[in-house]
Amino acid sequence: MKTVGLIGGIAPPSTVDYYRLIIASYRERTGDGSYPQILINSLNLARLKRLFEQNRLDELADWLTIEIERLARAGADFGVLTSNTPHLIFDELSRRSPIPLLSIVEAAADAAQQQGHKVLGLLGTRFTMQGRAYPDVFARRGMTIRVPSPEDQVYIHDAYMEQLVLEDFRNETREGFLAVVERLKRDGADGVLLAGTEIPLLMRGARDAGIPLIDTARIHADRVVTEILG
Repeated sequence: MKTVGLIGGIAPPSTVDYYRLIIASYRERTGDGSYPQILINSLNLARLKRLFEQNRLDELADWLTIEIERLARAGADFGVLTSNTPHLIFDELSRRSPIPLLSIVEAAADAAQQQGHKVLGLLGTRFTMQGRAYPDVFARRGMTIRVPSPEDQVYIHDAYMEQLVLEDFRNETREGFLAVVERLKRDGADGVLLAGTEIPLLMRGARDAGIPLIDTARIHADRVVTEILG
């Protein structure tokens, strides 16, 4: 059995959710009363935000590599970033990492392809919505990514940074996100990726969106358990 190392704290609410999801999936699959071995390296979200906002991606890669190396020294067999945004530099981190890294984007693309999707809306931070990680990976599987309008991107990003990462989940924000989902559906999306790992926490218990909402964090956590057991 393998030990997973989580790069967490980016942001804390989703790190806690990853921990719970991995344990629940593991116990459901094994059924023997045991628990998985998990290491968590919780980072400073403020530093991550600052580096992204200032486009200091080389410095970000240096920092995250050091933190992944900490997990490797602690005994992790593979690593996971519990956030979509750092996956914008995933290829560089994978190249530098002393242990394999498991991508949330690749896991989400596999799941979306298996579900038969062709056009996916994308909700996440501004960096994720404007980045190439999701469009490039999904294109290789014959799928297209649609992002919200510029105005909706500002709304989603600001709500994410000012509310969701602080575990402030409001009904009016949930309805605002559902309105963006509806616009993506009208634009041709046959599913919407919740590609910010705090967004599923906001949307759990939401009314029917009339379109599949794809929880990238849950998909990633399930893939983690497959790797632990594999």
